[in-house]
Amino acid sequence: MNYRTLEEASVAEVGLGTWQLGSSEWGRVGEEEALSILQTYVNQEGNFIDTADIYGMGISERTIGKFLKQRGSEREIYVATKLGRRQDNGYGWPQNFTYKVMREHVESSLENLGVSQLFLDQLHCIPRKQLEEGAVFDHFRKMQDEGLIKHWGASVETTEEALICLDEEGISSLQIIFNLFRQHLADELFEKAEERDVALIVRVPLASGMLTGKFDENTTFDEDDHRNFNADGEAFNVGETFSGIPFDKGLELVRKIEDIMPEGDMPQLALRWILDHPQVTTVIPGATKKVHVTSNTGASDLKPLNDVVHKKLRKLYDGEIRSHIRGRY
Repeated sequence: MNYRTLEEASVAEVGLGTWQLGSSEWGRVGEEEALSILQTYVNQEGNFIDTADIYGMGISERTIGKFLKQRGSEREIYVATKLGRRQDNGYGWPQNFTYKVMREHVESSLENLGVSQLFLDQLHCIPRKQLEEGAVFDHFRKMQDEGLIKHWGASVETTEEALICLDEEGISSLQIIFNLFRQHLADELFEKAEERDVALIVRVPLASGMLTGKFDENTTFDEDDHRNFNADGEAFNVGETFSGIPFDKGLELVRKIEDIMPEGDMPQLALRWILDHPQVTTVIPGATKKVHVTSNTGASDLKPLNDVVHKKLRKLYDGEIRSHIRGRY
């Protein structure tokens, strides 16, 4: 495993996303299997885990907290969480962004994870209006001063939202969708993030599994899996599912990507393409099985793809992929 810098921390360039460990929206993963996945990741020398308070309404955070407690004081694990999308206890979107409610959610995450300070808390794809008004950043700064959070950042859906956040003093990280179906951010965001020394955390790196190359026309998903109920954006931004590419078109495009790639494991190669961008701090693929973890972390050991491959992949994106992206990006 290779490591990159997020503020003072040296974090694994292949992290672990844990939406799958707390939600049936990826198929069901029991607690025992979730703990085994976490242990496998750490065994692969991983040390960066991303979660959110809404994943399973706290189940993901609590599972990670249980894992951390079982491990004791071994090598440090950096956990990043997110807030802003929970609507329980009578709190809807407008109230989610007051200092009082944001602090309540931070305190809930602290309790779930069993820690006294959050290493990194992130705004979780909240409305652009709140980002533009800026009070949410002041709330984070206040909680940072109070010692509740060490660093703060934002997970965003569009380039415009990312650029708004980059102008905020003290921001440590941006979480973005960046993959072979979403290459434009390399042109529109990476240079400015590097200038500001803001870490880039890449989510949806395998386009909800599409870029693994393991789906075909007969693939089906459980009724409560977002790849079923949100395939066309019925529940939330379609860009969060298959990166906004229609399923059948995605199958076609993946075959063309495979024709360009060198021999090897497609998930690893797709992750390697992301890691070939030095501005990326860490990529956070999820996993529902231990074998997914070992495959994903193996991308760190691959040699970079050559320039010819990169140019062909960009040509494919510009000519045949970008026009099919749906949703806000």
